Amino acid sequence: VQLQASGGGLVQAGGSLRLSCAASGRTFSSYVMGWFRQAPGKEREFVAGISRSGGSTYYADSVKGRFTVSRDNAKNTVTLQMNSLKPEDTAIYYCAAAVRGVGIATALYDYWGQGTQVTVSS
Repeated sequence: VQLQASGGGLVQAGGSLRLSCAASGRTFSSYVMGWFRQAPGKEREFVAGISRSGGSTYYADSVKGRFTVSRDNAKNTVTLQMNSLKPEDTAIYYCAAAVRGVGIATALYDYWGQGTQVTVSS
């Protein structure tokens, strides 16, 4: 599967952004999907994940209550709605697809998009 993330940009603290990830292929619903981010000088970290059906979602503590992940299997898309953004949310955001199951480790994910930059100014 090929993944294409979009929707990043520059926003003031307290603002919102909506990231989208479009997937190619006919087997999108067979993948667990995740969002990760990587800030300069830091390791890539898990942000949110969603099960194959969309019935279960998972979040890092740092974004819980502010970010919402969803998916539309008919449109082969996964979305990350980010509200109440903080300067520490600044990073490149990546969507990823996993064959095996939801997890926070990058090694669990088999396919990665190219990333989209999110910058939150104070």
